[in-house]
Amino acid sequence: MSGSRVPDAASDPRPGGCRRTWAELLAGRVRRPEAGPERAQQVRAAAAQLLRRHLNLSRLLLEVDGPRPAELPLRGRVDQWVDHGSPGALVGSTFQDQASRLGVPVAVLSSQTVASSFVQICETCAEPSCGVLLDPEQRKKLSSLLEIAGHLLAHSMFSRLSFCQELWKVQDSLLLEAVWHLHIQNIVSLQELLESHTDMQAVEAWLFRKLRCLCEQTESCQHTDIARAVLSGFVQMFVLKGFQRILGPRRDMEAERMPQIALAVLQRMLLFALETLAAGVQEESSAHKAVRCWFSGFSGHTFHGILSTDSPKRFSRHTLTQILTYQPVLKVSSAVQMQRDWSFARTHPLLTGLYRRPRTLFQLFVFLSPEELVGHLEEVLETHEVNWQHVLSCVSTLVICFPGAQQLVTDWVARLLARAFESFDLDSMITVFLVVRQAALEGPSVFLSYADWFRASFGNSRGHHCSSKKALVFLFKFLSDLVPFEAPRYLQVHILHPPLVPSRYRSLLTDYIALARTRLSDLKVSMENMGLYEDLSTAGDIIEPHSQASQDVEKAIQVFEHTGKIPVAVMEASIFRRPYYVSHFLPALLTPRVIPRAPDSRVAFIESLKRADKIPLSLYSTYRQACSAAAEKTPADVSLGVKEEAEPDWVEGSLRLLTVALQELRATMTDPTQYDVLSAQIAVVSERLSSALGLREDHSSSEVSKIQLIVPAPKLELREQQVVDLLLTSFCQNLMAASNFAPPDRQGSWAARFVTSTCGQTLLPAVLSRLCQLLHHQSPSLSASHVLGLAALAVHLGESRSAFPEVHVGPPAPARGLSIPEFFNSLLMCGSKESLLFCLKFCTAAISYSLCKFSSQSSDGWYSCLSPGLIKKFQFVVLRLFSEARDPLYAEDTASFPWRPLCLPSADWRRAALCLWRQRAFRELLKKKEFHLTYRDWVQLELEIHPEVDSLSDIERWDFHQWAIREHFLPKPSAAGGCDGDLETACTILVDVLMDFCQSSRRCDAHSENDLVLGGCTGSRDVFSRLQEMAADLEQGPVMAQGHAPSRGHFLFGVFCRRFQALAGGGDVASHLQRQRELLTCKRILLGLSPSVLVGSPRAAQPTAPDCTEFFHLVNSELRNFCSHGGALTHDITIHFFRGLLYACSRSRDPALTADLTLTACQTECPLVLTSALLWWLRLEPELRCRWGCFQGPLPRGLQGLREAWQCASSLLSSDTESSDTVLPALSPAWVSAAALHFAIQQAGKGGLRRGLERLHCPREELLVVLFFFSLMNLLSSHLTPHAVDFPTALDVCAEILGCLKKRKVSWLPLFQLTETDAGLGHILLRLAPDQHIRLLPVAFYSLLSYFDEDALLQDGAFLHVAVDMYLKLLGLFVAGETGALSTLSGRSQESQGDPVGLITKARLFLLQLIPRCPGKSFSNVAELLATRDHDPEVSAALLSRQQSQEPYLS
Repeated sequence: MSGSRVPDAASDPRPGGCRRTWAELLAGRVRRPEAGPERAQQVRAAAAQLLRRHLNLSRLLLEVDGPRPAELPLRGRVDQWVDHGSPGALVGSTFQDQASRLGVPVAVLSSQTVASSFVQICETCAEPSCGVLLDPEQRKKLSSLLEIAGHLLAHSMFSRLSFCQELWKVQDSLLLEAVWHLHIQNIVSLQELLESHTDMQAVEAWLFRKLRCLCEQTESCQHTDIARAVLSGFVQMFVLKGFQRILGPRRDMEAERMPQIALAVLQRMLLFALETLAAGVQEESSAHKAVRCWFSGFSGHTFHGILSTDSPKRFSRHTLTQILTYQPVLKVSSAVQMQRDWSFARTHPLLTGLYRRPRTLFQLFVFLSPEELVGHLEEVLETHEVNWQHVLSCVSTLVICFPGAQQLVTDWVARLLARAFESFDLDSMITVFLVVRQAALEGPSVFLSYADWFRASFGNSRGHHCSSKKALVFLFKFLSDLVPFEAPRYLQVHILHPPLVPSRYRSLLTDYIALARTRLSDLKVSMENMGLYEDLSTAGDIIEPHSQASQDVEKAIQVFEHTGKIPVAVMEASIFRRPYYVSHFLPALLTPRVIPRAPDSRVAFIESLKRADKIPLSLYSTYRQACSAAAEKTPADVSLGVKEEAEPDWVEGSLRLLTVALQELRATMTDPTQYDVLSAQIAVVSERLSSALGLREDHSSSEVSKIQLIVPAPKLELREQQVVDLLLTSFCQNLMAASNFAPPDRQGSWAARFVTSTCGQTLLPAVLSRLCQLLHHQSPSLSASHVLGLAALAVHLGESRSAFPEVHVGPPAPARGLSIPEFFNSLLMCGSKESLLFCLKFCTAAISYSLCKFSSQSSDGWYSCLSPGLIKKFQFVVLRLFSEARDPLYAEDTASFPWRPLCLPSADWRRAALCLWRQRAFRELLKKKEFHLTYRDWVQLELEIHPEVDSLSDIERWDFHQWAIREHFLPKPSAAGGCDGDLETACTILVDVLMDFCQSSRRCDAHSENDLVLGGCTGSRDVFSRLQEMAADLEQGPVMAQGHAPSRGHFLFGVFCRRFQALAGGGDVASHLQRQRELLTCKRILLGLSPSVLVGSPRAAQPTAPDCTEFFHLVNSELRNFCSHGGALTHDITIHFFRGLLYACSRSRDPALTADLTLTACQTECPLVLTSALLWWLRLEPELRCRWGCFQGPLPRGLQGLREAWQCASSLLSSDTESSDTVLPALSPAWVSAAALHFAIQQAGKGGLRRGLERLHCPREELLVVLFFFSLMNLLSSHLTPHAVDFPTALDVCAEILGCLKKRKVSWLPLFQLTETDAGLGHILLRLAPDQHIRLLPVAFYSLLSYFDEDALLQDGAFLHVAVDMYLKLLGLFVAGETGALSTLSGRSQESQGDPVGLITKARLFLLQLIPRCPGKSFSNVAELLATRDHDPEVSAALLSRQQSQEPYLS
């Protein structure tokens, strides 16, 4: 419908006053203007006009989006903003249009507008207190603004000067981070901004204020990384601009003021930091945080970009000078008094942190070499007034943090000292003493003690002070001026170690000493009351004498524990410092207490002093009474020593401080190569360690020259164990932490420094005792990290072996002291499965660590870190546990050492050990002779194995033994530790080692003397079985190396002979027991081997006696003295010999002849074998008959003669035999029959003795003489072994036989004149008795004194000679102490024989009464007898007088 109306309405011609309809109006707008260039231009002009009327440029800049802040470049370039598609293009055109409309330069307009927007961004901070940093929203807006500013700058539409002027108008609103962004994005450089300000001091103040605020907020803000980057940027620019070198003509300072501003700002911040440190503000205060943050700005990252310039070095010199000269208000006298409080550990850590590099911080020392540092110190001291606290703390930091600084400081001091005496320069002298004392405060591991330096500088004639009298006056004038301000310790050093002074100038020294003593008296310090262990090298406080005495007592007991002797200091004090010793030391030592039931070290020390007469008896008696009274008043639990004293609070506090210091040390292990950082923290640990141990500052003093440890039960005080556990735990943790970042060879020297600083001689005994507990007793419970840490600790302790005393382990103590590496080797046991596994772990860790740690050093430098025994044990364990290691190694592994895998939680020790085994470096190490695992070493280690707890089964152990002996060591050349293919050599070494093991203190306790397990050790069973196998192989056919001649005799006797010759030949009890023990071992080995060893096999070609020479020699020289029972050997060795004889007969064509020849040889060469057969005949005969039956013939004549002699002797004493004369068989020698009769008398008792003697029909008188000899030996045995032989019975038997001899008028005196040269009976009798019995014949002679018939004996011209000879020999025995064994004689004899002195007295009286009665012919040889021996003067006078009176008769 509407459509139909439109044409009508349009065609209606109405005049203008007529109102048109809505349709008519719309119809007029349907037609669009024609498009064209003109129309577009009109639209743009209309839009621009609209924007000009309503445009706000500041808001426009803030609304334009740009890139995110993270995408902004850290270093911008102008051309980066040339991008016509960026928002800056639109803004630029706007600025141009606006500038043209306003008639101002576009650069000025844009700069003012950007500055306004910049300030608005800074003022929109969410936190009003935030004056330096932007929040995230501000950073986003600022990045967009800087993008637009960069575009404007690139198109020359931005004025930097105008921009800077606008900013300075509102400088308080500016944020430092925003300014930093302007600089790094090259909008306006910081130099241009700062130099645009007209007031330079205002700029400095603004920068100082902002930087301080930045430092205060850095640690607490959310974006710490941005804050540190801002700070680092400012510091870098200040250092670069402030300390740049000006090469050309000096420019106008007004035109370039940046260097002045940089210097001023750095100076202000440094002064602020030093003032804060001097004020001692709290650690969490804002000022303290600001200083800490400012110092952290001097980081290596900060200066990384300017290392190519010399600005950092110039800055270091300038800053160090400012520190050293800051507020030089302290006088030298104050420095002398206060410098001990300025040691490294006591200096504020922020100041020492500025010097050095804690973790990642920059250090002032880093750009200066040690030589330059010392030179700069010297220059500053010569040209400036200095702050002595800062100078001396700098010296402490220098010697702590620089390796080799000791020598530099020593040389510097030497130059200063020479200059002081050349020009008598007091300032140089002051510097010398202050520097030396300061360096000495850091301990002996860093610098020599003051006492040592003073003694070395002035204690000899080469000192500068000895050049002239003027030099002496100068020295003593200087020392005298110091006296009012000196610490007592230094005065004591000067008094006890005075300068060497010529005698003509002695008055100078005496005057000074008098002055020093007066000063000490004023300080109430007495030289006489000095402690025994006070260290004069430190400046510690002088404590009261009673407190010092208590500490001296504890230290003396500790030294006594470790050495077993009274300390030298105590002995000297008891003589030369008697007042202190009596008035203070002894009362502290003898404090009454409840004495424990098991004597402790204090009790043993007191008893040792008492035996040495170093404790007055009255004082000791009072002490014992007081202890008894205390025991009566003390409850039972306390009397038993179970009450424990509570640790004082200060001990717990010091342990906490030590723990904190160790934790801080561990935190530095992220970079273990930082020598200065680690050294600084270790110095703190060392100081805390002294406090934890209750030491003063004198812990470096030690008198211990050796360390005595009881390995079976090492002892430690509770506090010592707590401290040592902390140190060991810390070392293990530090090693693991450091190994996470670097292998040992790139960890620096922190470990060695830790060991030398914490494990000094004072704590070393406790450390070794704890290590003994851990490694020797608790090894199965140690984790992998513990094993690695303790192994590395052992390596570094071995590295410092020259600084440590020897270690004596016991009981019993070895013959020599052990070095530290040898001590660790002694702790590693191989007896059980657990100990073998631990030994493998420890050796693998120690060897791997040392090879990796010292891989770059010469072999001689690190061989000393490990004991050859430890490397040998590693080879032994690897070969024993891993069969694959026994295979030949064709290719060596060149990979790295297995250290890193060991640091992992799941350490594969087997893999690590085999990896080390195949290492080329380790194989090269094994080529050195001292590290060869020789056959002897292998046997020694294998003997320690206990089969019942072995990791190998019996079959596996047998296989291993066969491989080791037959395949490995037997064919190996002797130069490599083998046997050259000689089986006899292998047997010889095995026997030698086996005997050594049985004699050693490490063997197990013996269970039975007859046990074939040598020494009672079950571990020797298998090894001894291998010996039996090899000895059997030798008998079948010895395996000899090519070119070796057949050996003469059995190898076993050669070993025995050599060992007996090596033993000491002294007559003391110790030597006697050692020889007896050795002989028992020899006998057990003989009994364990085939009997054929004793009796060699006869040649088959002709029946001859077997060669028994070696066995006979062993019997005559050794067994006769130790294993004989009244003229006979023990049953076991006797039956063993006859079994060997039967074996030899079985291999002979004529067994009976072989037996007869052998027994005939025994009569002349070894009669003790035959007498032994007679003693044990009842047990011997059945086996002989049984074994001889296989020969199908009667017993040989030699055996028949022994049987007949025994039968006749038995029937002679038997009460069942008819009373008729009995004739002993004539087949046997008289001494054989006498021996049979003697043994029969022993078994029958003295009841049948007289009856048997009456029946005896003896055509040979020597039988009774020999029988008397055997009875004399039995009498002496009753003296020596009273439990085995009854003395009265033995004496009665001797008396009966002596009466029979008198009755038959048979001379018995030759028995007391036996010599080896006797061709007849004497030679045999000497081989039938021990040497000790022969020497004691004078005792037997005078024991029978009451049974002598003097009238009959006087008719014998030889009696007086024999009696005097026996008396003189008896005196010799008494003087030599051999009659000591006879002291038990007193009281056992019914005739009251008395002690040796009584016997000598009776003999003397007898001679004095006999001499006048003797006929003249008795004195023929008396003079010759007296001339050959020491004699009794009275007896000699009587003899000589009687002889002179008989000379006419004799002539």
